[in-house]
Amino acid sequence: MKKTAFVVLFFALLLFGQENLTLSDAIAIALQNNYDIKITKADYKVAAINNAWGAAGRYPTIDFNVNSNRTWDYNDQADYTQDRTNAGVTLNWLLFDGFAVWIRKDKLDLYEELSAGNTVVVVENTIQSVILAYYKVLLEQEKLKVAKSLMNLSSDRFAYESERRRLGSLTTYDLLQAKNSWLEDKGRYLVQEVNFKNSVRDLNYLMAQPPEKTYAFVEDFKAEPRTFNVDSLRQKMLANNSTLRNQYISQALLEKEVALKRSDWWPTLSLGGGYNDVTSTTTLSGMDPNNADSYNYYATLNLSWSLFNGGNRKRAVEVAKIDRETGRIKIENMKHTLTNQLYNFYEFHLVRRELLDVAREALETAELNLKISEEKYRSGAINSFNYRDVQLLYLDSAVNQLDAIYAYIDVDAALMRLTGGIISQYE
Repeated sequence: MKKTAFVVLFFALLLFGQENLTLSDAIAIALQNNYDIKITKADYKVAAINNAWGAAGRYPTIDFNVNSNRTWDYNDQADYTQDRTNAGVTLNWLLFDGFAVWIRKDKLDLYEELSAGNTVVVVENTIQSVILAYYKVLLEQEKLKVAKSLMNLSSDRFAYESERRRLGSLTTYDLLQAKNSWLEDKGRYLVQEVNFKNSVRDLNYLMAQPPEKTYAFVEDFKAEPRTFNVDSLRQKMLANNSTLRNQYISQALLEKEVALKRSDWWPTLSLGGGYNDVTSTTTLSGMDPNNADSYNYYATLNLSWSLFNGGNRKRAVEVAKIDRETGRIKIENMKHTLTNQLYNFYEFHLVRRELLDVAREALETAELNLKISEEKYRSGAINSFNYRDVQLLYLDSAVNQLDAIYAYIDVDAALMRLTGGIISQYE
């Protein structure tokens, strides 16, 4: 009794020390720590840093150069040594290149917007993955309870059969059958325990938490059926789907690429300027050093216009136009693909909502059948084989009901992500 009390107290303290984890908590932790989100946020920061007028070529470049050298000259007339230092500042500024600077800046804006859109897609996928992983934990936890319940029934049956065998009212064969059933259910429970622990580790990975960390999962494992209108869902998808919106941004980039290739037909105008300062010191053998210093300023204005380059500009524009048209086809293809996915998920949603009621009724029937069969078994109205069949039927019904709940949650999350509402649902 003391040992049993100690074990109960130990597990009670262990459970009390566990951190409560709701679904909202899990999503918040994942949004803060998930590896993929951190990587895509870093990519967005890079795109934001690169989005500058300087990167587009709007501003001039200014360079400072300095060099120094010493020359030793030996000849028949007079040896000398010369030190020469040349310092200068140069400026180069492209004033006009066919509006390419503004086009490149527009592309940088779009690249930053596309990077932000990619971040949204990763966030949506992460939220969906966390939802499914969290409810997967609850699913495996409920299955573990079912397996434990069945194992306890088999244990009670084995104890009951052992007592009957001791009293001489049962054959060894029947006792072995009861023992085999108990061992089978115990093995099933042990395997399910591993499945539960693995599901917790999968959730910890999405949250970037240590794999050994455990929680008290306080959400109820249940589905809340909803009714949707497929036309309304389609309108939301076309307006809010993040992947489709990113495709529109990619198409805008292709439009800018056509304009950028056309800018090559324009002349370019550039401004140059600089300042040079040259200092030299010449020392002849046996004489005092001779110093010289000179400086100059200069400015250049250059106009360049390529009149013909073998048709390369024309071909570049034609290729850019083809890429633009291909991008439009990709948008239509994506719309069609997403629409098909939406209708598929919608049909699954309708079916799985009905299956929830079917599974619930089947479980209620199996539970009642198990209760009646246990009474009949103990009264001798049915044999152990019939009772075992009822137990297995109860197991299948309980597992099917749990799987039906998870399947509905799965398709519900898929519809939320596809229509662009999964972030607002859990923000």
